[in-house]
Amino acid sequence: MAKEYLTLREISGPLVLIEDISGVKYDELIELTTASGDKRRGKVLEVSSDKALVQLFESSSGIDIAKSRVKFLGKGIELGVSLDILGKVFNGLGEPLDGSAQIIPEKYLDINGSPINPIARDYPNEFIQTGISAIDGLNTLVRGQKLPILSGSGLPHSQLAAQIVRQAQILGKKEKSARPDVPSEQAGGFAIVFGAIGITFEEVDFFIKNFQEGAAMERTVLFINQADDPVIERIAVPRTALTAAEFLAFEHDMHVLVILTDMTNYCEALRQVSAARKEVPGRRGYPGYMYTDLASIYERAGRIKGKKGSITQVPILTMPEDDKTHPIPDLTGYITEGQIILSRDLHRKGIYPPIDVMPSLSRLKDRGIGKGKTREDHSDLFNQLFSAYAKGKQAQELSVIMGQESLSELDKIYFDFAVTFEKEYVQQDKLQARTIEETLQLGWKLLAKLPKEELKRIRPEFIEKYLSR
Repeated sequence: MAKEYLTLREISGPLVLIEDISGVKYDELIELTTASGDKRRGKVLEVSSDKALVQLFESSSGIDIAKSRVKFLGKGIELGVSLDILGKVFNGLGEPLDGSAQIIPEKYLDINGSPINPIARDYPNEFIQTGISAIDGLNTLVRGQKLPILSGSGLPHSQLAAQIVRQAQILGKKEKSARPDVPSEQAGGFAIVFGAIGITFEEVDFFIKNFQEGAAMERTVLFINQADDPVIERIAVPRTALTAAEFLAFEHDMHVLVILTDMTNYCEALRQVSAARKEVPGRRGYPGYMYTDLASIYERAGRIKGKKGSITQVPILTMPEDDKTHPIPDLTGYITEGQIILSRDLHRKGIYPPIDVMPSLSRLKDRGIGKGKTREDHSDLFNQLFSAYAKGKQAQELSVIMGQESLSELDKIYFDFAVTFEKEYVQQDKLQARTIEETLQLGWKLLAKLPKEELKRIRPEFIEKYLSR
């Protein structure tokens, strides 16, 4: 039974202190009614003895402590779920934003979810085609993986995220659509859950229009929190998005790709709440529990033995001052299985997407490529491309110091290879979706520019079979 109290004692910003309470739980929802009858929502941040610290979702202005009352609702934030969430736009708490009616839920799920038992986890081993060569060819995304994109302020991570949503598919997976009104060739058992955290109105408009124009909306669920929305709602967005993903994946056998942008805004919200609670700060003012908090989000991706569905996660974060050692990208790197890094230098050259393949890494790529998944030559090919590009970058650095005239003939070949690699392999149009066959053939086309004796990382039978093409 919901309890109601008139014992408000203090208000500090969005925080409200209530005394003389009993039976209250951490993360429990509250409803505060002001003297004028206005209702505001919040959740319990801390419980100590007979006191509870509550953070409001809305503003605390105009609240009269003596005349307001608080009702503890006896439950946490829950998301109503059904297959009707596909094609809909929600706020961070799961309320419709696109003007549509409330869905009729099959059930209500706690957004905090449950971690996947490590023993029950199945190893990621299936290729996801994004249509982007720098990812598919060199830093392959695998079903069940968590692969973050590390960007910087002003770099086109939003465009890249939208392109991945439009183009992503699992090859060979032709399951019947989970929704009878969505054609199988459009949905294909594959769904996108997109969580936008603290973004601007312009970005919201860009994403919605982009998904609608690209016909990806019918397989996508959007959870949007704008920059002027409550901080506490911002913290709920990734958990709400992952709860929807878990429902689609593990109860309706769908392959779900979860994209969360921008996780930096999420961590800033954590820091803001921590400062309001007057907690002892950790590195650069972020709370000491940020690693654990991020892990509780990232570790909800994966596959479960005996379940057909899966959750693949691509969190996107902007590195403050392009600093990879900043606590947010640093902690993210410890938890996830690699990273895709966007380069400001490539962006200045006009190359899109500006993916810097040298420091980028997908630790599970070997499990998602090869015969029966992509093609038998994929592993040898990406090793040779990576090696040749690295030698080309070294030649470019040497030419800056000593001049291009000092380069050997082989160095000049690698110098030109690096330039061509960036312009032809990394660069592609924002609406271009390359198949994995096209990406592999493009790689062989570039290797044809090198002397045959330099192809030391590819087996002779593959050179004989594919180089002549």
